[in-house]
Amino acid sequence: MSQIYVDTIKNRTGGAPTLSQGVVVSAAATFSGNVSIAGTLSYEDVTNVDAVGIITARSGIDVTAGGINAVGVVTATSFSGSISGGTIVGTALSISGIGTVSDLSVKAAVETVSVASTSDLGGGKVIIECDATNGTVFTHDLANGTVGIVSLRNFPVRENSVTTYSIIFNQLPTTPAGTGNTTAATGIGTNITLTPSGVSGFTTSARVATASTVTLSTTANDVDIVTLAVHYNGSGTGTPGNYRVFATNNSGYRFGTIGF
Repeated sequence: MSQIYVDTIKNRTGGAPTLSQGVVVSAAATFSGNVSIAGTLSYEDVTNVDAVGIITARSGIDVTAGGINAVGVVTATSFSGSISGGTIVGTALSISGIGTVSDLSVKAAVETVSVASTSDLGGGKVIIECDATNGTVFTHDLANGTVGIVSLRNFPVRENSVTTYSIIFNQLPTTPAGTGNTTAATGIGTNITLTPSGVSGFTTSARVATASTVTLSTTANDVDIVTLAVHYNGSGTGTPGNYRVFATNNSGYRFGTIGF
């Protein structure tokens, strides 16, 4: 009866039908052409939506398969997943894997600081291990031996990239201090172990300014911040020659004598 009624109106007016009371269709409806709606369209259980304008979902969007491919800007209060590009604005961003973002604006960024793991080498030396899965900033209290080897683990090697590790070394609180690679012959940089993500580890050395090594302060309670930058050129993850390590040191942080 609905189809007959619409055809009758169209035939009387000579053009498209105008329905001032609305249309209620209790069964399935099929439109072979385009449908234009000037007002608001409300619907449920839709398989595909191709929208040029803005889509507003009152109770969220549940994607059970296939994911979301967003070409433009995504604004969200939280996010968990993988990003191939674009801008994300929100209060929380969680990426379980490796995300590549071409344009990312971050406010109030906070870096996680982890305690560096240590292993005893014997002879008063320890290995310091910095694992990128725990962060890239670490602390180490120089109380259990000098630093013999710095191990840098689980940094990504998918493309030409640089991963930086920063280690905050806290010198012994008593005098005489001096623990922690205080001579050039045993300084930080002479023995670096690299273990990229998914690759077996290998040993190398760091490039340091003036062709020396990083030595730490010998003054009690001093703080040294050592930064190790690992450059991977993207040409083969298992080849040691494709990696370069650069080491820098900001040494001897202490309270000043004026105003303290």
